[in-house]
Amino acid sequence: MKLVSIRLITDDIQRLVSFYQHVTGVEANWATPDFAEIVTPAGTLAIGSTRTVALFAAGSAHPADNHTAILEFLVPDVDADYRRLRDTVEDFVNEPTTMPWGNRSLLFRDPDGNLINLFTPVTAQAAAKFAG
Repeated sequence: MKLVSIRLITDDIQRLVSFYQHVTGVEANWATPDFAEIVTPAGTLAIGSTRTVALFAAGSAHPADNHTAILEFLVPDVDADYRRLRDTVEDFVNEPTTMPWGNRSLLFRDPDGNLINLFTPVTAQAAAKFAG
């Protein structure tokens, strides 16, 4: 089994795709006006409009209703990303903070309230985990 993507469902696909393009610096690949993907070397963030939910099962997913998952992106310099994003991100949970496990992390919410963690390993042990 291979994890291929994480999909977010939203009422405003243009807004959410634009947000993630800005955060990641990656242009979205649009399959239809209701579905786009942000493709990174490690995996894909898929974004679908609420109109796509009925294709699976009506009511099976609800936009802006996530209270458990955190989307995590490894970045070269989390402090630089914080400076770059602080004028456009509306909901920071914290400023860059060094965690006990050796990552410097920045937690914030996307326009639908989903949590995002940008992090940079800052200890030798944390850096070794992501080397290669």
